[in-house]
Amino acid sequence: MNWYLEVLKKYVVFSGRARRKEHWMFFLFNIIAVVVVATVDLALGTFPLLYPIYFLAVLLPHLGVTVRRLHDTGRSGWFILFGLIPLVGGIILIVFLAAEGEHGSNAYGPNPKSAMAY
Repeated sequence: MNWYLEVLKKYVVFSGRARRKEHWMFFLFNIIAVVVVATVDLALGTFPLLYPIYFLAVLLPHLGVTVRRLHDTGRSGWFILFGLIPLVGGIILIVFLAAEGEHGSNAYGPNPKSAMAY
């Protein structure tokens, strides 16, 4: 849950790097939240109301963490546009997001793994 909140704190931060764990934990908690919000929306009988509001609220944080994740792999944030290519683009984007980040510093900043002391 901390990873989800950390991404929300960096609401529109598109610079820097994000670890795989940060991106995928945000993705997981976001999916859980979508299911909960959609279920509540359906239970209240207002389905097309709460879900789009939640979607718009987390759209920029999701784009931000995805761009930072691409930066961690040494790619420009513009690679997110691969997701617009039907079928193949989504698969390519998932491969980029699942790839291990570059060791050490790169053009987008220091390695977030070495910067965190857990």
